[in-house]
Amino acid sequence: MYRLSPALLWCLLFGNAVIGFGVLMVPGSLNDISHDLAVSISAAGGLITASSILMCLSAPVFASVLGTYDRRKLLALVMLWYGVMHAVCMVMPDFEHVLLFRVIAMLAPAIFTPQAAACIGQLAEPQARGRAITFIFLGWSISSVVGMPVAAWLSEVFGWRSVFGLLSVLSFISAAWVWGVLPNKIAPPVMTLAAWRETFSTKPVVLTLLVTVISASGQFFLTAYFAPYFKLTLLTTPEQLGLLLGWFGACGLFGNVILSRHVDRIGADKAVTFSLLLIAVSMVFWSLGSNFYLAFLVLTPWGLGMFASNSAQQARLIHIEPRLSAGSVALNTSSIYLGQAVGSAGGGWLIDQGRMDQLHWFALGGVVLAIATSLLAARATRRFRRLQKAKN
Repeated sequence: MYRLSPALLWCLLFGNAVIGFGVLMVPGSLNDISHDLAVSISAAGGLITASSILMCLSAPVFASVLGTYDRRKLLALVMLWYGVMHAVCMVMPDFEHVLLFRVIAMLAPAIFTPQAAACIGQLAEPQARGRAITFIFLGWSISSVVGMPVAAWLSEVFGWRSVFGLLSVLSFISAAWVWGVLPNKIAPPVMTLAAWRETFSTKPVVLTLLVTVISASGQFFLTAYFAPYFKLTLLTTPEQLGLLLGWFGACGLFGNVILSRHVDRIGADKAVTFSLLLIAVSMVFWSLGSNFYLAFLVLTPWGLGMFASNSAQQARLIHIEPRLSAGSVALNTSSIYLGQAVGSAGGGWLIDQGRMDQLHWFALGGVVLAIATSLLAARATRRFRRLQKAKN
């Protein structure tokens, strides 16, 4: 019987932080990528869209194909792959080659985050499962506090290649840490064809995944283009852009810490809905952020809710049906990346149409729809639990 040690939790938190840094560093580096590789902002945004599509499609596939593979070996190799592929990106001479190797590298997030969460779902006691999952997901919040602003500043001062190089080093450190801390022969239940059918026929699971897709789609209309948006509308310097993104990430970390402490008490359903309401507040008042200081205020509720909602969604799915967690959490990861692909593509189209100032209204529409879907998912979950109790 394995014990869920603090060392294991911190190791997976760090791995998620590195994964998150790799995902979020491109939005922070878009200005220099566009300039250095001589492509438009919307074309550079294709790095986000193409990677998100791959991650969306591959996460559930890997949940089945790699079902019996030792998670210690799997997660260590994934982080090694992440580092090597981004090191290759560093030396590529043109956008087409960077795009190719960046997309290949992004197989790693499709595997690491859902499989780390599935491991926690297997090892943690039911009463502590939500807190443990949201704890390791703090890595994503930390990456937004440190990673996104660091990526923005480094790319503006030293170029985007320095950002990719930093990610490679961090990935190698994570691979070594995973290898040294995780015990051998951890393998969550294999997702068979029957298990996948049960997952897709479980109404609260499907509705919860839909919340993730819609929420991520709405948010990434704007999140994917933070760097060019603030540079164009507020004329931010590299230091100011780093401060804005750092504040956004700090709010995300704080919101996730609070959630981690209370999610098992208040319930994941309520936590998701409240977090989405916070995000909607920022989008309603977005146009009031007309200068550098007001932008801090407008970003605050969004930051508090963004990563908290993602963490609560992971806990929500595992609580609905722990037996299906390997598949449902992988599908949730796919849903995040599907939403990112839709949102970044939609935002890029709006920018090409000269409508950058309307991005937040499209974002708000997506989040409001996600709130409505979250309420439906909560009701379906209550019915599902009543039926389970009646059967038992």
